[in-house]
Parts: sequence; structure tokens; C-alpha cells
Amino acid sequence: MTQPISMEMLKLLACPEDHQPLALAPAALVAALNDEIARKCLRDAAGRLAQEPMDAGLLRADGLRLYPIVSGLPVLRVEAGIVLTAAQRQAG
Repeated sequence: MTQPISMEMLKLLACPEDHQPLALAPAALVAALNDEIARKCLRDAAGRLAQEPMDAGLLRADGLRLYPIVSGLPVLRVEAGIVLTAAQRQAG
């Protein structure tokens, strides 16, 4: 698998909500969230159903929010983040 985002770029990115550092999400977590997207049961922070599967994700340092990377681009908008449940965090 190719790196979805360079390490240099990752160092520059931060959570748009509280400016915590971001790290690449574990592949298992992204796969679990993509499964929820396919089943039409994953909602973003704004309450909208997530429509597109993620290539990868950026996980906030506290592990409570994930920002999707779609078509190679990080979607760093507060409302586009996914507030992770305890079960989702354990999947990763």
C-alpha cells in the first residue's frame, strides 16, 4: 500500500477543532469504518451519512475523532470528522 500522505505533510496538519496533532489511523480502523459506510450507518460530526469510502484516515492524538482521506486528500473540516465510539476505537 502506498503512503496516503507524506510524513512531512503530516507534521504540518492538526485537528481543525482543537489543533491536536494528527496521525495516520490504523488500517483496521479505516476498514471497519468503510464497512459502516457500505452499510450506510456511519455519520460524520454534522450528522450526515458518510457517502464515500476512505483511502485512509487521520486520527486525532486523543483518539476520539478521525478525519477521512478521500481520493488522496485529507478532509479537515470539523463537521466532516467522525466522532469515534468506544467500539470503533477498539476496532483500530
